[in-house]
Amino acid sequence: MKKKIVVLSIVTYNSKHIFTILDNLKKEFLNSSFLRIMIFDNCSDKAYQEKLSKYADFVELHFHDKNEGFGFGHNYNLLNAEEPFFLIFNPDVIMNRISLENMLMLIQDNPQAGLVVPKVLNSDGTTQYLIRNKVSVFDYALRFIPIKLIKQFFDNRLAIYECRQLPDDTISKVRIGSGCCMLLRGNAFKEIHGFDNQYFMYFEDYDLCLELEKRNYEVLYTPFVEITHFYEKGAHKNFKLFKIFMQSMRKFFNKWGWRFF
Repeated sequence: MKKKIVVLSIVTYNSKHIFTILDNLKKEFLNSSFLRIMIFDNCSDKAYQEKLSKYADFVELHFHDKNEGFGFGHNYNLLNAEEPFFLIFNPDVIMNRISLENMLMLIQDNPQAGLVVPKVLNSDGTTQYLIRNKVSVFDYALRFIPIKLIKQFFDNRLAIYECRQLPDDTISKVRIGSGCCMLLRGNAFKEIHGFDNQYFMYFEDYDLCLELEKRNYEVLYTPFVEITHFYEKGAHKNFKLFKIFMQSMRKFFNKWGWRFF
């Protein structure tokens, strides 16, 4: 049997898009010679788990007895994996086979790259600006403020924060990419011991990118690979998720230094 090159890791908790995503992955990668798919379920509802079990012929499933967060689940899937490349993959992302193959070629051709992220689109084809080169408390506050006039006043600042100026015709080195879809060099992920488990959810992807940067790995953004992300913006709509977001933000700035502006 041919050795797999990539292990794709999904962490889910009652994620409403997961079955659409799995059907797409099955269409694109069924009988793939280079990809293994692992799903870590964070103690979802019983009916959800039963439906998920129907995909056991295609993916490897682990049903955890409690919800320990996003990073914990990926670490469980990946820290002992033997494949040379790891794909962190949200349960609300659509990707085709060619896109993954192109990301794989890019990271293989760039030995200093620890991580590659694609261009992320909404379901209507517009761009989600998820790349960051700096992070500050003020910029986060701007994103959560619902008053359109204030956002318009600070639009130039938000454009810089969201890296909207990144070119569409060349690959760019960036500091921080989104954890919704990131292809990692496996040994780099293991070198930093995976995601920092102090984050239950939110900011663990930022933290991981900065840990890679500390060790002189590059984070590459490619506009030549596009994926679709059914972005829910849960922390904008749900107080419980907003509270988790704020807790993770505090942990992030405590670790990396507070930057207010």
